[in-house]
Amino acid sequence: MISSVTFVLDGRLQSVEFGPASGLSPTTTVLQYLRGLPGHQGTKEGCAEGDCGACTVVLAEADGQRLRYDAVDSCLLFLPMLHGRQLITVENLGAGGRLHHVQQAMVDHHGSQCGFCTPGIVMSLFALAHQSVPPSAADIRSALAGNLCRCTGYRPILDAASAPAPPETPDLFTRDEPRILRLLQEIPAGGVVLSSGGQVYLRPSGLDEALHYRKEYPGAVIVNGATDVALRVTKNHQHLPAILDLSGVEDLRHMSAGDRGIALGAGVTIARMREWCAERMPTLTVFTDLFGSQQIRAMATIGGNIGTASPVGDMLPVLMAHDAGILLAGPSGVRSVPAAEFVVGYRKTACAPDELISGVQIPPVPAGTEIRWYKISRRRDVDIATVSAAFRLELDGTGNVHRTILAYGGMADRTARALRTEAFLNGRSWARAVVQEASELVEREFQPLSDVRGSARFRRVAARNLLTKFWTDTARVDGGGTS
Repeated sequence: MISSVTFVLDGRLQSVEFGPASGLSPTTTVLQYLRGLPGHQGTKEGCAEGDCGACTVVLAEADGQRLRYDAVDSCLLFLPMLHGRQLITVENLGAGGRLHHVQQAMVDHHGSQCGFCTPGIVMSLFALAHQSVPPSAADIRSALAGNLCRCTGYRPILDAASAPAPPETPDLFTRDEPRILRLLQEIPAGGVVLSSGGQVYLRPSGLDEALHYRKEYPGAVIVNGATDVALRVTKNHQHLPAILDLSGVEDLRHMSAGDRGIALGAGVTIARMREWCAERMPTLTVFTDLFGSQQIRAMATIGGNIGTASPVGDMLPVLMAHDAGILLAGPSGVRSVPAAEFVVGYRKTACAPDELISGVQIPPVPAGTEIRWYKISRRRDVDIATVSAAFRLELDGTGNVHRTILAYGGMADRTARALRTEAFLNGRSWARAVVQEASELVEREFQPLSDVRGSARFRRVAARNLLTKFWTDTARVDGGGTS
């Protein structure tokens, strides 16, 4: 067992000890660490909640024989999560005595004024430049959605992002990858246990080890990406006595496809799921464009998003519409719980005290089945849903509804299906008049709350209108089912 954290920074291995001498605790964020580190204050603190992107850094980790580069928000990253990875900051881009080509593009296209946001933007562009295929205009906008700029405006930044790479690419980071990979291999394998300042931080390397800690520390806060839990530390200043961090459990990162559909481990990030499922099951990825920002998607995991049991979580309605099973690992093995039955109350799940979410199983989608996802929020990107919905429609040969699933978020104390409305629709024609009648049932089926994101009345009307929109998006255009 390892009692320190080792990672690559500035091209060499760095080991960090925790305790009074260092002033570091297991819940010190990477942003706080860098701000106190000489020569690394280029990483800025803006919101400290993952919205502005000023603190963006890049994490690189082994992906086969290459490194995968992901832009992440350092304000949401606990320092122990760096173990076994390379941390790249804006200062590293200027190594070698010249600007990196993404920095030079920002200069050439006048992409910076006050400069506070610029380091984070540069790091997002750096990660984008290291993706495997040249970015499209949509890729560029998606990569920058998590970076706010209040004075320059985005046109020159988009111009900089679109500038072609110089002919001397690959850059020095790509050329240095073999050496970095060797350094990463030198980092001791295995779990990490840290104890400092009344905190215990457990980062197991295997599922059995994780289940052991789950039993030994039943009150530990479980994190798998920490994009939600980190806010309890940075914004609410909570002291977390015990943390069980699953981000190092390789057993939870599996992705496979077969006759039974798709199996995804709980530790698979939203970004990786988005890439892997894009062609295998595209209906599963529709929500990812509006799931946080690229920095959030690179750290947030399937298990983390499900495990929060948030009434407005983006993923659970989609899993409900796909008839997915939530896989729970425990001392007796793995059991499957239907996604619609996983959340049993406000922030409460069917996961037993000695169990962990190990993954999801998504069956194949039959031909002709329509699955759509919708999200209403105050802004398009990087926002929490006011109301979300995932709908599934299966018609019989006559144009009548064979089966439907209407899963809503933001309408109750948990993500829930509109069961009475589903029962009303089943067996009826998929026609405008029928759907209008069904939408009135949806409005009466839930009793949502009013909060800062929307009133109860707004939510009911929105839920009703989303069902109507679903009909509009799926109604047949040959004259059947449109009257």
